[in-house]
Amino acid sequence: MNDSLSTERALSALAARRRSLYLRVHCWAALIATPFLLLATLTGLLYVFVPQIEARLYEGLDRVAPRGVMLPLDRSVAAAQGAVPHGLALRSVLPPFAPGDSVKVLFEPARGHEAAGHHHGAPPASAQAARPLTVFVDPYSGRVLGVQNTGERFSDWSKSLHSRLLQGDGWRWMIELGASWLLVMLLTGVYLWWPQPGGSGLPRAGKTGRAAWRQWHAFAGVALGLLSLVMVVTGITWSQYAGEQVRRLRDAAGQASPRAPSHLHSRPAPGTRQLDWEGAWAHARGIAPPIAMSLSPPRGADGVWRAAGADRTQPTRRFDLAFDAYDGRVLYRAGWEDQTAFGKATAVGIPFHRGEFGLWNQALLFLFGLGVLFSLVSGWVMFYKRKRSGRLGLPALLPGALRAASPLAWLGALALCALMPLLAVSAAVVLMLEWLVLQRARPA
Repeated sequence: MNDSLSTERALSALAARRRSLYLRVHCWAALIATPFLLLATLTGLLYVFVPQIEARLYEGLDRVAPRGVMLPLDRSVAAAQGAVPHGLALRSVLPPFAPGDSVKVLFEPARGHEAAGHHHGAPPASAQAARPLTVFVDPYSGRVLGVQNTGERFSDWSKSLHSRLLQGDGWRWMIELGASWLLVMLLTGVYLWWPQPGGSGLPRAGKTGRAAWRQWHAFAGVALGLLSLVMVVTGITWSQYAGEQVRRLRDAAGQASPRAPSHLHSRPAPGTRQLDWEGAWAHARGIAPPIAMSLSPPRGADGVWRAAGADRTQPTRRFDLAFDAYDGRVLYRAGWEDQTAFGKATAVGIPFHRGEFGLWNQALLFLFGLGVLFSLVSGWVMFYKRKRSGRLGLPALLPGALRAASPLAWLGALALCALMPLLAVSAAVVLMLEWLVLQRARPA
């Protein structure tokens, strides 16, 4: 009887020490991540509405009134070439998929011998002034609807705002740091919320003050847990430092997406001509799934036509295609069935993260953003209700708390730090601060 009671007390003391450690880590994660998560959430809420905003901003460029039969694609391409300055080379064309779509022709600064020689009176541009451009053409009349700097649409602006606050790539660390600690907040939060045997994790009526804030904070965090995990994991895949680690693991596991070989060549035959734009488009449509596509022309006499899916909202119709520029013989083809498990996961996860699957996706992300804001606000309300004057406000760390963590928890922490370098660096700083706090707390 006494042995049983002693064991029960020891387990209870261990659980208390472990809980104090995870609560302390949870609060440190919140202190570090909150400013970055606040920025990411507010800018992400704006990004959710990109489709509706761009539909209004660029209706005159993206959309046309269907009438009659479309002109051959070559006419639209020629019109686009006449609208851009010298010094730019044609890189790809997005033909219309729906009857009301415009033709989008993408140009980039020419490389060496690629001087754009088809510009029929277009104004010259110096190498310094040459910038990537997208030309929009009406496929029914061949009229140029407008020219836009590539990468300067509202979606590009809002994406830059969300990922690096309109600064260079050197600022991408901020959102990555916030996402890293959000994952720590999520894992420790689930542990702290997990109900005791016979208990319930649901909010209970009648609680007031800090207790009410705590139960709703915990419930909201866990309710959003799966979606938070999806958002963090998909965001990390294209982050700066953790993303590089993910890509290394992907390549080591043989999960890189298939790519067309760089040595593909066409076989010119005497008296034959390369397929024109209309012919190449028709040929690609006969092979590829029914989806909007991007066409890239051959580079040189032995170059190949390339086509790829251009609609991320239909990942299962994703494809890459290369075919002979003269006879259309398929040289390379990869579809959804050829993608690796990692490639399929990112093909679905990244568009979901961006809210590109339609209104249901946008609504879900909007509610998620509101939930994250509530979690942040409620967490800080509890922090200030706990904080005493002159104190840091962190929850007490019981003696022996560090030794109370399970081996699995330590292994998980090491794995996360190895995967996310910014988490490792910031965690080292936290440990230094904890040491200073403990030194200050010791009696003289």
